[in-house]
Amino acid sequence: QLQASGGGLVQAGGSLRLSCAASGFNLDYYGIAWFRQAPGKEREGVSCISSINGITYYSDSVKGRFIISRDNAKATVYLQMNSLKPEDTAVYYCAAGSRIILSNLRQKSAYDYWGQGTQVTVSS
Repeated sequence: QLQASGGGLVQAGGSLRLSCAASGFNLDYYGIAWFRQAPGKEREGVSCISSINGITYYSDSVKGRFIISRDNAKATVYLQMNSLKPEDTAVYYCAAGSRIILSNLRQKSAYDYWGQGTQVTVSS
């Protein structure tokens, strides 16, 4: 299971840190991604971190503002979100996949486990 937390209401320019805690499986062997879904829009991949060497990926919309990291000892992945914009408003989901590679990391079907989502609202 994955448990996402840390969402909330923040003003534009502010910061939030999301957490994704894993249980029931060994997070060490899984690539972890954050997706988000705004009302009326498709769920989109925001960031991903690989299982072995911690290689990271960011979508163009968040590059330079968001930082993904993982603490395998705590079985937790974090998404530090800085310089938030109103367009970042969405429900954020974490996902874990055992076969994540560069060509499939943005595909929802590549992930085995999903968290329940946490709401992020950025006011202007």
